[in-house]
Amino acid sequence: MDAVVASRARLFKEYKEVQREKSADPDIQLVCDDSNIFKWTALIKGPSETPFEGGVFQLAFSVPEQYPLQPPQVRFLTKIFHPNVHFKTGEICLDILKNAWSPAWTLQSVCRAIIALMAHPEPDSPLNCDSGNLLRSGDVRGYQSMARMYTRLAAMPKKG
Repeated sequence: MDAVVASRARLFKEYKEVQREKSADPDIQLVCDDSNIFKWTALIKGPSETPFEGGVFQLAFSVPEQYPLQPPQVRFLTKIFHPNVHFKTGEICLDILKNAWSPAWTLQSVCRAIIALMAHPEPDSPLNCDSGNLLRSGDVRGYQSMARMYTRLAAMPKKG
């Protein structure tokens, strides 16, 4: 079976699981592009007791044809102030999306890992140096107020 066929079969299986478990994980809403199984978007809720609480963040998934042997490329479409997310591109620095990837991961578990990263930033490998520097210098309050401000500006559902 060639890689693309295997990859497509795996994505269809994940798609079915996502449909079945919609209510199981209320913090994650994964949606497959109608015309391309290799393109997905996700809406994830900011974890509670973090500056992202109350926000809804959109992620874009670009799944390679070698999936699940290679990790998907994931980036934030919603602006977020976080040390491990590039402010302009939305690129995410997360080991499982690079060298610690395993075919056991699914798109859903990647979303869970990103939510965990939002709650537990790694300021020592920052893509957003401003936010990493705030945390490294011990200015947790400064970091949290910036993160909260951007969450309010970019990720809060607009009141009609």
